[in-house]
Amino acid sequence: MSQQGPILFVSDTERLPLAVALEDCKLFPLIDSTWADAGEAIERLMPAAIIADMSAANDAVAAEVAAKAAAMTPYVPMIGIDPVAALPANVLSYSSERGFDRLLARLNAALRVRTLHATIERRLSDESAAGVRVPQTDLLDDAIVLLVGRGASYPALSVALGERIAVIGALSLEAAVKHLEARDLDGVVIGSGFSARVLDNFCTALSDDARFRHLPVIVSGIAPDALDGHLLPNLEIISGDATAVAVSALPLIRQHALDARLTRTLKSIESGGLLDPRTGLMTGAAFDREFSAAISDSTSRGAGLSAARFIFDSASERAHYDAARILSRLMRRFDFATMESDGSIVAAFAETDLREAHVIARRIASVVKHTMHAARREAPVDPHVSIATLLAKDTPDSLMARLKGDDRRAAS
Repeated sequence: MSQQGPILFVSDTERLPLAVALEDCKLFPLIDSTWADAGEAIERLMPAAIIADMSAANDAVAAEVAAKAAAMTPYVPMIGIDPVAALPANVLSYSSERGFDRLLARLNAALRVRTLHATIERRLSDESAAGVRVPQTDLLDDAIVLLVGRGASYPALSVALGERIAVIGALSLEAAVKHLEARDLDGVVIGSGFSARVLDNFCTALSDDARFRHLPVIVSGIAPDALDGHLLPNLEIISGDATAVAVSALPLIRQHALDARLTRTLKSIESGGLLDPRTGLMTGAAFDREFSAAISDSTSRGAGLSAARFIFDSASERAHYDAARILSRLMRRFDFATMESDGSIVAAFAETDLREAHVIARRIASVVKHTMHAARREAPVDPHVSIATLLAKDTPDSLMARLKGDDRRAAS
């Protein structure tokens, strides 16, 4: 992978064998620094990544170095080797016992995210990307993790993860695969209750599919060397209580959420700013233009056009965005949609009469209902759907008013 800077290795002792192996492979320029000099080295060298020996690091100094790395753009991954205390939120933990090959795989996966971020930063400077911005909300606000388990650890993991991030539960790995196919996830946490052979098959399936190869997979409740044959870059085998599992998992999940956010932003840039980087649907202005053009074209040709509005009562903001991203995967190639300021979603179905629109909308509503994430203690979100079809004398305003139940606007 091409580099935009050196790898900074931070330690107050002699080089770790992992660092020696990293330099010997001659893939990266490696520069040493002590913890005391690390802050200045980051500002001077602008490293592409940081690998830090955390086994004897001062917590306050480590937090300061991590904060400098987090403030840099494009993304600078920081990997902490053998931590003995809780790490800052942006530091990926790694045990030296896992060996060099897995470290190299994790480093390359992290640098892949950095390269994507650098590409977007460069593309955002073009005039064609005017108006597109990378969302600045907390990455964990967008992230959703899949928790799989059927053993005693499942309730504790559900609580430990649910305090920090949205969690979807599955009692089997078969159900987990269905969730992976149906929606975008930012990590899989697997509790106890599964044999090493079953987990081996699951990890093999993930590594064979390019869509899931970089997904964080955090496994607890098995021997640390049970899955040594797998080089999934973000596979982590963690022993300890549920809190320790959550603490180790969240930085990997956060990095994947950044990857997903950047991917949506890149699609927005490639569409000329027509797509919202946070939802994957059209922006409001782009939808209005497309909706007007579609009505004009359908009227002139005598073709059908219908629209549906999905309303999510009492759903959280996170659930609204979750629903939007699910719906963006369900849309036909010639349909388009947008999320409105109140969290409702309006979708337009080209070449579609009222009967067919009902079938499509019911199918979408059913999938969204059974797939989207609802906040803890919320009842499952059941979307309300209204549908309107294009009439001979309709304008964009009258069709939209009828869709929203505004009879006065529709009549005018």
